[in-house]
Amino acid sequence: MSLTLHYHPLSSFCWKVLIPLYENGTAFEPKQLNLQDPQEVAAFRALWPVGKMPVLVDEHHDRVLAETTIIIEWLDHHHRGETRFVPEDWEQAHEVRLWDRIYDLYVQHPMQRIVFDRIRPPEQRFAIGVAEERELLRRTMAMVDAYVADKHWATGEQFTLADCAAMPALFYADKVEPFEGRWPHALALLERLKARPSVARVLREAEPWFRYFPKE
Repeated sequence: MSLTLHYHPLSSFCWKVLIPLYENGTAFEPKQLNLQDPQEVAAFRALWPVGKMPVLVDEHHDRVLAETTIIIEWLDHHHRGETRFVPEDWEQAHEVRLWDRIYDLYVQHPMQRIVFDRIRPPEQRFAIGVAEERELLRRTMAMVDAYVADKHWATGEQFTLADCAAMPALFYADKVEPFEGRWPHALALLERLKARPSVARVLREAEPWFRYFPKE
């Protein structure tokens, strides 16, 4: 098979790439990573030394692709399906790419830092850093809520790259800073995203792993 995705079903950034693959019914071989296996980790880092998931191998084009936005744009160009993830119109594409970055950098990243702090030993936890990340996440969510108030999907009427970024970011952010009663428009967008078949499939496959999500 031309495409192989190295991933883990609990990883929010892996969801971001699974969504467009499922959205267009793109054929690929999923290769789930066992991060507890040193040999498997070493083999993955030989493929991509940074060691961050996901990584897509495109044998037909002889390319190893990392970074979720880059992977989705590659799929949009080389493995095109009915759903286009980056609009042809430059202004619309600019807006989509902007919100892709906002969801990755200012929703996902602070959410992850808060969650990762939970799994540290108590003596290594960083309360000041967590407070700063929460404050950034709350500011960003207020901005997201205002922006999506009059939109069906993340940037408008078209399902795009921005939605692929928004769904995992919002799903896990809601567990860290619950949206109910604070950000109703963001919550409504999340519910619409969860109902989309490609997203619902990602969530079904991840469900057995949710018990490993660290709670307070």
